[in-house]
Amino acid sequence: MRFDHNIHHRRSIRLTGYDYAENGFYFVTICSQNRELLFIESEIKIMIKKWWLELEDKFKQINLDKFVIMPNHLHGIIQINRPGQTHRSAPTLGRMIQWFKTMTTNEYIRNVKTKDWLAFFNGQLWQRNYWEHIIRDEQSLFNIRQYIEDNPKMWCRDRNNPDNL
Repeated sequence: MRFDHNIHHRRSIRLTGYDYAENGFYFVTICSQNRELLFIESEIKIMIKKWWLELEDKFKQINLDKFVIMPNHLHGIIQINRPGQTHRSAPTLGRMIQWFKTMTTNEYIRNVKTKDWLAFFNGQLWQRNYWEHIIRDEQSLFNIRQYIEDNPKMWCRDRNNPDNL
């Protein structure tokens, strides 16, 4: 079925009017399609980590902070620091996440074909959207870093854990 604005009523979850190419810290959560537990195998986690770290090479104006790969999602902090770059030429947070999703999905599909990775997904490794939070102060940055660090220990209570849905 084609997307129809009259039926589907998709709303953006982004902050209206905010420039997501703006300097600052952003906390992102990206979930696997249907929250499938795709990132349990170490080989898959290594691939996800490789492309996450590659973001700094692709987008020179960012620094990566804490991140963690969970069984069906990733949490990470991205700092955008683009001195002197105009907004038109600056990549947005959304463009960065889109690039990351594309690269990981393409490699996952290649590995399904060449390394017998599980093919029980429908060609979509990630959910259509992602969650973001604009980090506005040092205390919030500290708290989110702690959350990321503690997240693996809290998996049994995580809202992304299928056992809790």
